[in-house]
Amino acid sequence: MLALEQLAIAYGRHTVVKDISFSLAEGQIGCLVGPSGCGKTTILRAIAGFEAPQSGQIRLQGQTVSSANQQLAPEQRKIGMVFQDFALFPHLTVADNISFGLQQLSKADKAAKVKQLLQLVGLPDLGERYIHQLSGGQQQRVALARALAPEPKVLLLDEPFSSLDAEFREVLARDIRKILKQLQITAVLVTHDQFEAFAMADMIGVMQHGQLQQWATPYELYHRPASRFVADFVGRGVMLPGTMLDQQRVETCLGIFRQRYLPDVQAGDQVDVLIRPDDIVHDDESAIQATVADKAFRGSHILYTLALTGGELVYCLALSHHNHAIGEQIGIRLDLDHLVLFPRTLSVVSGLN
Repeated sequence: MLALEQLAIAYGRHTVVKDISFSLAEGQIGCLVGPSGCGKTTILRAIAGFEAPQSGQIRLQGQTVSSANQQLAPEQRKIGMVFQDFALFPHLTVADNISFGLQQLSKADKAAKVKQLLQLVGLPDLGERYIHQLSGGQQQRVALARALAPEPKVLLLDEPFSSLDAEFREVLARDIRKILKQLQITAVLVTHDQFEAFAMADMIGVMQHGQLQQWATPYELYHRPASRFVADFVGRGVMLPGTMLDQQRVETCLGIFRQRYLPDVQAGDQVDVLIRPDDIVHDDESAIQATVADKAFRGSHILYTLALTGGELVYCLALSHHNHAIGEQIGIRLDLDHLVLFPRTLSVVSGLN
């Protein structure tokens, strides 16, 4: 449905994004995450047709819509967009905002379409209200309905939840995902919040300095990051130093761990092992002891910061009924189903399962 191939965009001599390649099938939701200024919104604007590529191309349903030699006008691409500030018209009612792009329809057809969309986004009785009479979450749903009204092939969402309270973001993200899946609309979301990305996306791309570091499923990004930057940006974790005993075993302060086969490493190599909070299991029977250095209550779980006997710090995510005091010693064990290793001095993955 949507494909970007070696896309590069420059402003004068300054290259903003380069060598961007990814694709989405019909009905898939993709997300671009990364720190501010990494090029996420520039890519979104290029897909919409507001930025021309220096090289590479963008294809929509097999048709090239952007390249260095040709540029299909934005209004001819059938692409909808939800903006960060919603961009709703304050002097129009909710119904009139939604029907703004449906001038080609008759009055009766417009009314029927608006009714259908209001029902879809969960605002069936708010069509006659004005924008200032709505909450932020309701305004976002109106913006979504307006973008869906012309039945776009692709929907683009630029930081759509940034102005909302944190407690509503994940709920709204799940609701919008459900709507997009119901309509089988391909979508691209831009955000700096990884939890929004996890809640909505089928595929996530992590950006840094205008380049795509990894394009993968949320599970693969979390458990099999392709670089140190991705490992640090997606989820919480620590790097424990280790020594390769051979191409299958690595020794760390938490013991020796085995993998089926790790390419590009040799016995004696010094590596760092990525340890996530869910890799550490509280186990009173374990001989490995750690001291609770800090704790953060998260409702059903507590995130513990644990100090190992050698001074290394690791995180452990435990059910909240395991309520340990700071300074208390507890038993832990490592429960890894695969190893993620980084050479001690390099920033590429040495071996993954």
